[in-house]
Amino acid sequence: MKIRKRAPDMPVMPDSLLPRLLVCGGLVLLLVLAGLWLNRPDGSAPTASSQLVFVPAKVTAVLSDNAQPDYENGEGRRIGTQELEIRILSGRHKDEILPLTNYMSALFNVDVQAGDRVIVRLITQEDGSYYASMFNYDRGLVMGLALLVFCAVLVALGGWKGLRALLGLVFTLAVIWFLLIPGLIRGWPGIPLTIAAAAVTAAASLILLDGLTRKSLCAVLGCVGGVAAAGLCAGIVGTLTPLNGFNMSEAENLILYGAEKGLTVSGLLVCGVLIAALGAVMDVAMSIASAVWELRERSPQLPARELFRSGMNIGRDAMGTMANTLILAFAGSSLNLLILVQVYDIPFLQLVNTDFICIEVLQSVAGSMGILLTVPLVAGISARLMAGRTGRAA
Repeated sequence: MKIRKRAPDMPVMPDSLLPRLLVCGGLVLLLVLAGLWLNRPDGSAPTASSQLVFVPAKVTAVLSDNAQPDYENGEGRRIGTQELEIRILSGRHKDEILPLTNYMSALFNVDVQAGDRVIVRLITQEDGSYYASMFNYDRGLVMGLALLVFCAVLVALGGWKGLRALLGLVFTLAVIWFLLIPGLIRGWPGIPLTIAAAAVTAAASLILLDGLTRKSLCAVLGCVGGVAAAGLCAGIVGTLTPLNGFNMSEAENLILYGAEKGLTVSGLLVCGVLIAALGAVMDVAMSIASAVWELRERSPQLPARELFRSGMNIGRDAMGTMANTLILAFAGSSLNLLILVQVYDIPFLQLVNTDFICIEVLQSVAGSMGILLTVPLVAGISARLMAGRTGRAA
């Protein structure tokens, strides 16, 4: 019995590495140039927030402490005042010793001891004198270590694919921060811009993960279609409701500080839906494309119709879990609000017509709709592109 050697996924571009590098390098260069152009200084006056001065500091001494545990309202958190002596660790006032009064309540509670690191705000008065005000704990080291551990585990378990997945994540965050958000602020059409950003990030992440192959091509096409379907669903429901970016909690600040730069608030709700659905849609798209390719490798004689049927059967199992992912993400992010709903015994009619609840439900439903429509789309594209000549003829 002869064992057929498994063929690798066929590339969709020439086998030579040079054309691939040229294409990828050219696209990255275009994105970098676009990012530099979008983030160029516009000559506007600095915002008030950008002029605030925050610096790390170390508590060198606790001069007095009258804080006491509050078991009635603070669940044992210490409430009161601390008189501290701190040393500035960076900036123009580095190594200077300053006094600081630390006010602790149940909500704002930075309870420190000598040797702790904190972040303080330096406030300069009109006569040139300045003083320090407590802001928060210095969490930079712990958060940085958590990110390093995550990256190390991802690379250790995933190998080269884990490293490429990490690069794809960095690329996605860079596109959102340096391209999508500046474009929205400058008044570019939100929905087309977000779909374009989703397409670029999906293509980059999946190609980095699997290379320029049929599998990644099918996943990218299906991912873009699924995200567009989620946006279409959100747009239709938002129009009929009506519900748009003006119903979001941050709308007032966006109108005050973003409208003068050209920001269009009304389309931001759909843009948020597209970004929120991208990760789950990408997961489903790649899973189905990979599964269909494995079936094609095991049974090259399978016709496109059978590959499509198998892709749909596999996708049905992913539908429920991915839809649950979005719904549970909403429940987790809104847990405090859901608790307050029961505590205050809010009437159902009021609850289901509250802007915040409607927006979260719309985002979850639209994202789930994108996942549902991604399954047949990826299954169909994969069956068409992956079926061999015998399978096509059948």
